[in-house]
Amino acid sequence: MFKAADDCGFGPTASESGETASLAHAQILDRASHPSDGIPPRAGRDGRLSRARQGIERWCGRVELAPDLAQNIGSVRWLRGLGTMVALGAVALAFWPDLSALEAATSMPRDDRVRDEFRSQMIMPLALGADSGRRMGATALVTELPNAPERPTLELASTLGQGDGLGAMLARAGVGPADTDRAVRLIASAVATSEIAPGTRFDITLGRRPAPEQPRALRAIDFRARFDLDLSVVRTDGGLAVVRHPIRVDETPLRIRGKVGSSLYRAARGSGAPIAAIQDYLRAIDKHLSLESDVRADDEFDFIVAYKRSAKGERQVGELLYAGLERGGKPKLQLVRWGKNGEMFEASGVGRTTSRAPGQPVAGRITSSFGMRRHPILGYKRMHSGVDYGARYGTPIYAVADGRVSFAGRHGGHGNYVRLEHGGGIGTGYGHMSRIAVRSGASVRAGQVIGYVGSTGLSTGPHLHWEAYRGNRKVNPLSIRFVSQPQIDGKELASFKHRLAQLTQIEPGAALGDIGGETKASAEPAREIERLSNQRKVVPPAGT
Repeated sequence: MFKAADDCGFGPTASESGETASLAHAQILDRASHPSDGIPPRAGRDGRLSRARQGIERWCGRVELAPDLAQNIGSVRWLRGLGTMVALGAVALAFWPDLSALEAATSMPRDDRVRDEFRSQMIMPLALGADSGRRMGATALVTELPNAPERPTLELASTLGQGDGLGAMLARAGVGPADTDRAVRLIASAVATSEIAPGTRFDITLGRRPAPEQPRALRAIDFRARFDLDLSVVRTDGGLAVVRHPIRVDETPLRIRGKVGSSLYRAARGSGAPIAAIQDYLRAIDKHLSLESDVRADDEFDFIVAYKRSAKGERQVGELLYAGLERGGKPKLQLVRWGKNGEMFEASGVGRTTSRAPGQPVAGRITSSFGMRRHPILGYKRMHSGVDYGARYGTPIYAVADGRVSFAGRHGGHGNYVRLEHGGGIGTGYGHMSRIAVRSGASVRAGQVIGYVGSTGLSTGPHLHWEAYRGNRKVNPLSIRFVSQPQIDGKELASFKHRLAQLTQIEPGAALGDIGGETKASAEPAREIERLSNQRKVVPPAGT
């Protein structure tokens, strides 16, 4: 058993006294302060400081300035500890540093030029693509070259602009005058330069310069001359030569059929028909049938358009060749494009006189009919000598029949106004246009755009005022009919019917099959291209 020593010697053991052995802080201080321990007290200034420190320590031991604040909450001991904590926090805040700027040594002043010079000596700008744009300063190890080396070949692309000349385009690309003249003559010998469409891309390859300060020599030109022809101008041992590359083209017309359903336009679009072909079809049948009342949901639309496909994959949609409508498996309307003017003739009406009602001049609804009404601006009743169609501003306005423009311009309350003469004393007028698209004296075809919906003149909003004249007397436009005389004589009638039979025998979708065959060229140009391909990189001609 261990014994605890007190300040007088050896006392009873913990087991004897029944208490835990401990050494009080006061005992340590008392032992240090008594001179009877054999240690003489310090004298002078050091002794006074030592005694003062010992006194503070004894006071702190009695007072307990930092008690546990989780116990005896609200007591004097707890409040004294809280005061100690607040005081220490205030002292810490008093010594909190401010945010004022510290003075430091200034960096060396430099402008952008000096900064870029420094960056040119670093690796970082090289990783960013040498964004400084400066080179490292020359040293004694750098010597000047007599001339800068050039690339042996230069490949570039140039586009023929609207109203641009072939020679001017080649000159801008860097082709020399002699090579330009020779290349233009060679191309003109293969295809008329006026037939080369604006926007055609020319892939040009230039070789080495024959002498310093001279333009590069032309090595090759590749471009798409026509839908069925690629042309190349190549340099051979005897100079420049033209090489033709015929492209196999399938011209089977595209036939599209389907049920009308709830909407003829949506049904045709769902069948994959091009938008331009659908618009031509609707305009063609609208001259003979009313799209609102004469076309039923169970009818079948049928139209054929000119269609070209090249062996390279390009497609080209042409004009409408046939427009038909079937009801119950029998043709209700058959229109065939015929003649030098490309007019649409009705197969059932060839050889006899027919009459038809005019089509609708604008895509809109009737907002005011022909007859007496209260004028919306003048405020009194007067004769409304036409039919008003409500439509959006800028909607195209179409001629309802073939005719001649007798007036186009400003016309009083009609605003911008166009009048057409259709022959036989019949005329039509179109008012309140925002813009006129024809000129006086011009000939127009049925379905041609002659202007756009507006609100000029005496008008409260965008609409079309449509009038009709019979012998210079205004009549209801919805009551007139246009008479068409047969224009195919007996000699052409057999050819016309043969053409109709050819078109109706085309299978729907036949134009979408495989073309077959390969692009063919003559043997001599083919060998020449093979030889040149070993000397230069052959750039494939771009499609149009």
